[in-house]
Order: sequence, then C-alpha cells, then structure tokens
Amino acid sequence: MRQDLQPKKARLNIQISSELKSKLFQISALQGKKVSVLVRESIEEKIKQTEKKMFEEEMKHAYMDLAQENLKVSKDFEHIDAENL
Repeated sequence: MRQDLQPKKARLNIQISSELKSKLFQISALQGKKVSVLVRESIEEKIKQTEKKMFEEEMKHAYMDLAQENLKVSKDFEHIDAENL
C-alpha cells in the first residue's frame, strides 16, 4: 500500500474582476505556469508574508513587555544600589 505524499487538495471558487483575470492569464503565459499554480503560489506567498508580519508584531510586543518588566525590576533594586555608593 503506497501512501500519497502530496497534500490533500481542495477546490476553491473565487470571483475576480475581468481586468485581474486578464492580467493573471498574461502572467501565467509569460511564466509558463498554469493559472491555478500561479494563484496557489500567490496565496502561499501572501500567507507567509502575513504570518511573518504577525510573528514580528508578537515578538515586538513580547520585547516591549520584557523591557517594561526589566525597568520595574531595576526600580525595585534602585535603593539597594544607592547603599553601595
């Protein structure tokens, strides 16, 4: 029994403007790719960009939270540091 290594595919129907469809077919012909492949690649690229942006935002917020926490901790020890002067 052979397992299929390809991910399971699903069909998606969308509506786009005639102008966008025309551009899509032009690019498809220029690149020698099927329209469905071009659309799939475009969607994958957009998802990666979006996920990267979301991750960067999460990291930014985490860094800012950590910076605030570090400031609070340093404030807590401010009087101890003054005793050593």
